[in-house]
Amino acid sequence: MIASAPVTRAPRPWEVPELVAIGRLPMHSVPHEDRLDLDGTWRFELLPHPDAEPAGRWREIEVPGLWTVGDYGDRPQYTNVQMPFAGRPPTVPADNPTGIYERSFDLPPRWTGRRIVLHVGAAETVLVVTLNGEEVGVSKDSHLAAEFDVTGVVRPGENTLTLKVVKWSDASYVEDQDQWRHGGISRSVWLYATEPVHLGDVRAIGGLDEDLRTGTLDLRVQVDFGGLEPAPGWSVEARLGSEPPVEVRAEAPATSRLEWFWRGAEADLMTRHIVGGDEAVGGDADDWADLSRRLQPPLEGFVSWRLTVPGVEPWSAEQPRLYPLTVRLVDPEGRTVEQVAYRVGFRRVEIRGVDLLVNGARVFVRGVNRHDFDQRTGRVVSVESMRADLVQMKRFGFNAVRTSHYPNDPAFLDLTDELGMYVIDEADIESHAFQSTVCDDSRYLNQWVTRVSRMAERDKNHPSIVAWSLGNESGHGTNHDAAAAWLRRYDPSRPLHYEGAIRFDWTSDQAISDLTCPMYPQLASIVAHARSGRQRHPLIMCEYSHAMGNSNGTLAEHWDAIESTPGLQGGFIWEWWDHGLVQSMADGRSRWAYGGDFGDVPNDGNFCIDGLVWPDRTPKPALWEHKQIASPARVSASTADLRKGRLTVENRGHFRGLDWLRARWQVTVDGVVIRDGDLALPDVAPAGRATVALPKGALDRPDGPGEAWLTVVFTTAADAPWAPAGFEVGWGQLRLDEGRTARTNEGADSADVDPVALDAAGQLAHPLLASPPTLSLWRAPTDNDRIGLAGALWSASGIDRLDRRLVSIERVGGTTTVRSSHTTGTGITVRHEQSFRRLPDGAIAIDETAEIPAELTDVARVGTLFETVAGLDRAEWFGLGPHETYPDRQRSGRIGRWRSAVADLATRYIRPQENGGRAGVRWLELRDSHGRGLRIELGRPSQVSATHFR
Repeated sequence: MIASAPVTRAPRPWEVPELVAIGRLPMHSVPHEDRLDLDGTWRFELLPHPDAEPAGRWREIEVPGLWTVGDYGDRPQYTNVQMPFAGRPPTVPADNPTGIYERSFDLPPRWTGRRIVLHVGAAETVLVVTLNGEEVGVSKDSHLAAEFDVTGVVRPGENTLTLKVVKWSDASYVEDQDQWRHGGISRSVWLYATEPVHLGDVRAIGGLDEDLRTGTLDLRVQVDFGGLEPAPGWSVEARLGSEPPVEVRAEAPATSRLEWFWRGAEADLMTRHIVGGDEAVGGDADDWADLSRRLQPPLEGFVSWRLTVPGVEPWSAEQPRLYPLTVRLVDPEGRTVEQVAYRVGFRRVEIRGVDLLVNGARVFVRGVNRHDFDQRTGRVVSVESMRADLVQMKRFGFNAVRTSHYPNDPAFLDLTDELGMYVIDEADIESHAFQSTVCDDSRYLNQWVTRVSRMAERDKNHPSIVAWSLGNESGHGTNHDAAAAWLRRYDPSRPLHYEGAIRFDWTSDQAISDLTCPMYPQLASIVAHARSGRQRHPLIMCEYSHAMGNSNGTLAEHWDAIESTPGLQGGFIWEWWDHGLVQSMADGRSRWAYGGDFGDVPNDGNFCIDGLVWPDRTPKPALWEHKQIASPARVSASTADLRKGRLTVENRGHFRGLDWLRARWQVTVDGVVIRDGDLALPDVAPAGRATVALPKGALDRPDGPGEAWLTVVFTTAADAPWAPAGFEVGWGQLRLDEGRTARTNEGADSADVDPVALDAAGQLAHPLLASPPTLSLWRAPTDNDRIGLAGALWSASGIDRLDRRLVSIERVGGTTTVRSSHTTGTGITVRHEQSFRRLPDGAIAIDETAEIPAELTDVARVGTLFETVAGLDRAEWFGLGPHETYPDRQRSGRIGRWRSAVADLATRYIRPQENGGRAGVRWLELRDSHGRGLRIELGRPSQVSATHFR
């Protein structure tokens, strides 16, 4: 019997972790402009797995476009930590949706004889490129572009391009971010053409000398000669658009300026030759020729300058000053072969002690994490949408963004340069489900280093990037060490960031992270660390204040601690968006869907609904809290200064005075404006303070009761790229007196006074009440209550199920006291007492107390709940407003008199939960359209919620 030979199968690129690409060109930062746009309508077919043969059942799809957000037979899936499929790295599921994108294009006649490159902006997760039936190459990494030289494959006239995109791969294990899982092409596709000799890369990193006014420019230009030995006379020219312009030029021969490198097929075979000269390093001229014939390598030239540019205006998030830089490649006849333009920002990023400094200043990092997201197109995001994100971030006081958890489209970084935003640029690495193993798996070493290196090679010239991040939630292993070593050598101008390296020891050497960047640390812990004397690095939280549902409590307390504690410098809120995808329902309505709504299994529910804005970018109430905390100017005053009509104005900026702002003041009594005017702002240096006097008599108030408040509003003085003139950026309020805040509860105690009407159960009876005021210990849990298990604790204690029992009714004079007991669903008894008195004007005063036993270690709230009759649908209140506020999130509320329809008081979070509260309320009126209604006056400023039931 003859044994059969084992059947072998050629390795497939989507299940070989060592393989990162085939035929993919090196990453670069040259914006080649001669393009043929391939975006638009393509032919499309979805296959069940990558080995399936296309059947020619073509449909149409838009590129960029994800098949998971269209009706193509595969839907989005949301998971957080867990993988969306079963298995261990690097196994790939047999059911593996694979999209075939295909289109034809005509080659422009002007491109004849030129080098032609295909650019695919991003594809999830593996891209296989075929042109005219010939396979061109393969790429992995869902969030960086892949380019392929197709010069030898493209032909005159019509061409057929096929992009095969495989959804699941070995790379899926290092793209295990908290996000929707999609499949498809998420960024633009185009062809571009260059001459055979062309610009290969440009490095243009602007810095500052110690004087912070003299710019430095690290300029390095790579020229690719397409494998041909260049004739003498090629030159590179650069022009920096400062005043006066700085011109730099290098020509061949120029032994001190221009060096040309042969790069062989083997990394250790490299010979350097100075064009036009006699010198050869590594061999003589004959050796050079022999090497070129034997290896047929491409020839690359490098030109390097280190320039000094006096008198520059530094770039910062507050003042994002950019200078135009033009780089030209000139042939020996003096013709411009290629010209590219950049915008250079001069800034200095460094760490001194425990401070991260930008331009010598210890800036506060008021950051937010941001995913690429669109409620209709998933991860396909337009430039207009990116700009809208950044404009809104600027308007709400943010100065930093972390590209969680992958590099963004280069257009996003162009915008952060232009609008002014500090960026932590994060590599497309997260192995959350297997974070303790994949980071040490040598099969994935190439993926780690390649993803980090390609990010830096692409994004190095952006002044807005102040730190590189090695990824997110991937443990800490040898693969991180290798990637960090590469990055430190490649770009020593920026610090490194990686939370996984510092997770278990904030005081360690932190060899791969220059920042202590914890995730959701306790506020007390970071303060204790900063005061311990053991802190070694700046502490900037990579994620904090989880913005899921009704959330972001204690944001103000966090910033009070940050601003008052040396060593603490800020952090990044999680996160910007609610990732709700618009889903059409059978009844014709639509909703914002989350995990499980598409039948996706496994899923992590609504954990993706965790942003400061709804999916349509409407601000949530918590966003207003951040805006007020981040106000660029603040006012304060002592009682003595207020009596003299004086205020202290503080400049909260780091680099500019207050001349970009205007201010107005107003004095109100019980929310009614009695006097207002303009406030001339003094010349206050960054982080400085100054005293300003209000007009004589401005703070005088009329006699009588009522609360008097001074409000100062700050607005932009002129149009800015992110806001028009007159846009409100912050405000401050100061109490002018300690006037009466509520009706006095002193009532008659005579037996002759009509008693307050009670029902048989000892509860208030009133014609406008549908149910009487009763004790409440419960409220609907918020998303974070559920995640933190508080909601489960409340349910387990039975506080949502109170059984009231009347104990006694006692009348003494004009006061009736009702004692009752409320038993929870688990048998715990709460004693409750209400005292009712009739006031001289007929109003009813109610005093009540509740005795919470020790067995109830936590309750949702202690309050009073009642219902009115139908029709009282108009609300007016004096207290904090106009938007939703809570005791732990009330910094953004402004004391005033506010009006609203009761129905509009609700905040409609995507998953129903506690909402609509208003903190610091002095009184509340509920009335119908005829003015009939109730007025509820609180004995002290209190939390109030009013909900409309239909």
